[in-house]
Formats: sequence, C-alpha cells, structure tokens
Amino acid sequence: MRIVMIGSGYVGLVSGACLADFGHEVICVDKSTDKIEALERGEVPIFEPGLEAIIAHNRGAGRLSFSMDLAGPVGNADVVFIAVGTPSRRGDGHADLSYVYAAAREIAAAVKGFTVVVTKSTVPVGTGDEIERIFREEFPEKDIAVVSNPEFLREGAAISDFKRPDRIVIGTGDERATELMREVYRPLYLNEAPLYFCERRTSELIKYAANAFLAMKITFINEIADLCESIGADVQKVAKGIGMDKRIGDKFLHAGPGYGGSCFPKDTLALVKTAQDYDSPLRLIETTVLVNDNRKRAMGRKVIAACEGNVRGKKIALLGLTFKPNTDDMRDAPAITIVQALLDGGADVHVFDPEGMEAAKTVLGPVSYGKNPYEIAAGAEALVVVTEWDEFRALDFRRLKQEMKSPVIVDLRNIYKPDEMAKYGFSHFAVGKRKAKI
Repeated sequence: MRIVMIGSGYVGLVSGACLADFGHEVICVDKSTDKIEALERGEVPIFEPGLEAIIAHNRGAGRLSFSMDLAGPVGNADVVFIAVGTPSRRGDGHADLSYVYAAAREIAAAVKGFTVVVTKSTVPVGTGDEIERIFREEFPEKDIAVVSNPEFLREGAAISDFKRPDRIVIGTGDERATELMREVYRPLYLNEAPLYFCERRTSELIKYAANAFLAMKITFINEIADLCESIGADVQKVAKGIGMDKRIGDKFLHAGPGYGGSCFPKDTLALVKTAQDYDSPLRLIETTVLVNDNRKRAMGRKVIAACEGNVRGKKIALLGLTFKPNTDDMRDAPAITIVQALLDGGADVHVFDPEGMEAAKTVLGPVSYGKNPYEIAAGAEALVVVTEWDEFRALDFRRLKQEMKSPVIVDLRNIYKPDEMAKYGFSHFAVGKRKAKI
C-alpha cells in the first residue's frame, strides 16, 4: 500500500519505519528542513533502540523515503496518517490541535481519489468529527474517510510495541476505510494482533483513558510508598503482593519520583479539561495530576533531607535525567523539578545521563555535565538515582565510596538493595523503605 505519514517526530517516525518494514511504501513528511535533511543523511533525530537499523534497511529497500512536499505524496496515497504534535495549549491545558487541523486542510486539498485519513496523534474526543466537518465544508468534492487509530508506543520499546501490540484500536464506521485499515495491518496477522474496531469517538477516548489509568496506577503506588516510609513497611513487597492479584497486575507499580514524558502529563491534563467541558468531571484524574506534580517537588525535598536538611554549597550528583531509560526524552522529566529544587537550595549540581544530556541542556539550569557516574560522584555529598538506566545497576560501589565526600545514595528508583548498600558503607535512602543502617 501507499502510505504517507505526516509528521516525522517520535510517533510518526517509528510508525512510518515499522509500516515500511511490513512491506508498504511509506513517505514520511515533515516541515522541518533540518529534520528531513538529517534523515536523508541517515541521521535519526531521536534515540530509540532498533529504529536506526530499521530506517536504514527500508530506505535501502526503497520502501521508506522522506519529504517536505506534502501534496505530491498525498495525491498518490491510499492512507494518510496524521502524526503531528498535540502539546498542552498554553494557558488552559487543553490539547493544542492547531497542527492537526492545519495538516488536515493541507491533506484534503491534495487528495485525488478515495483516501483514508487517520489520526495517529493523540487527540481529544470529537477531533475526528471536526476534521470531517472541515473536509465536508471546505472540500465537499473530496472522497475522504476519517479514522481514529491511536498509538500505544512506549518510548524505549516502541519497535516491539508496534510489531507485537496488545491491541490495534481503529475507530471508523466506514466499510471502505475498515477494509483499507485491515490491509495496513495485515502483516501482523501472523502474530495474531487483535484488531479492535469501534466508533471513532470511542477510539479517541480509549487512548486517553488508558494513559490516565496507568498514570493513576503510578500515582497510587507512590502514595503507598509514602505511607510505607511512615509506618516502616516495604513498598516493593507491597507492590509485589498486590500485583500478584491478576485483577491488578504488576505493571506500573514501581514507586519513584513521579511520571513524566511526552504522554502522561499532557494526556491526563487534556482528559481533565475535556471532562470539565462536558460537565462530567474526573475527580480521580484531577487528583492524579495534582499528586504527581507535588511528587516531583517532594523528591527534591527528599534529597535535601538526606543531606541533613541543607545542600547549600554542597556538590550533589544526579544519575539519569530522562523521564525513563532507553530514550533521550526530557519532556516533563522529574529530573527538571528535582534539579531546580536543588539549585534553589544552593547546591552545586553535577549530572550524567547516557543519552539525554543534549536535550537536558535546553531545560535545566546551571548544572555541570559529566562523562560518567564516577566523574560526577567525585567529591559529591550525595549521589541521586533519578532514572533507572541499566548501566547504573552494576556500579563499582567501592570506587564510588572512595570518590565521594560523603557516602550518601538517594535511590529514587529503588534499584539497589538497602542491605547491600549498608555493607558497602553507604547511607541509602530509598522510596517507600526504611533508611539502611550502616
């Protein structure tokens, strides 16, 4: 099939590359000259394991190409995906749909025969209706079906998620569109990927509801972690105990500094705003947003408390900056708030992240960037684990203790065992656990 992907950001690039890997002919379109030129040189603008190899393979096979021209590719396409950004709108928290609607108008002007236009971007309920209205009123002569097909990609595992999905949600009532969408995902039939067809508005809400539920699950275990610290329980054991219940499951029950990234913060807020507009408030999600915001600030206070309540003039080292491992994404990362709290307290902050430091330089204040964990730990009075990169799990703790001024580890991801840290002579401050005794 001939597929056009409008937007070559995270979702568009991953989706386009994977669809090309299925055997489709895919053109990824973007307005950014720098991005398209970089992709044509074989440079991938985001870090996602496996993506660079898939792009290179399919470009070599002639199935994947990049362009700034929208009209030509769209005019020859069977299916056009809209995968542009929908950031939180400044001022009110609603999703900013200006890029979506602008893309829809350009697409409609360019289509020739029957074309399926698919919203892959995360959009509020009713967006498909508005796109359809635009097509009907501004381009009544065009034969276009509007479909919702939300993405469910985890950064760091996006290739696997696209090729071995839990479900593929498709919102449409058009029979021709249904058949074309079946054809798009036909290569996944061998994996028995469940195609779930529903109404378009239902599809749009499924995406928001899923993200909100997962965000709520994270926030729940974080509050349980605070209670564990107060009463002397172990949050990891609590999480395991409740996660063994199949009705609950063990995913997203890892206590930490709060959720961040490109999806959960903006999607929970957008869902809250949508619910308020329809006079059907979602109190649980409203509280989730508030608790998560407070959580990030509380983690900054936790680090300061581990340093005897004062970090002024002290060197504090942070391991990890991105909102999760295996990505370079700094959007709404807890590290941003934690670093600011430490800077406000007068700390000399040194940081290291395997992939996120270039992106961090655009959002963090005056901090020093190191080449490895040991460099930033030298002379530090506390080492703070903010992101659980695998390479941080097997550090040389004897060397770390020799390098550091004070043997204090604030483990905001619970990747180290308190008893082991005590054996190495560290004061270990975890989340939802008692402080380790040396």
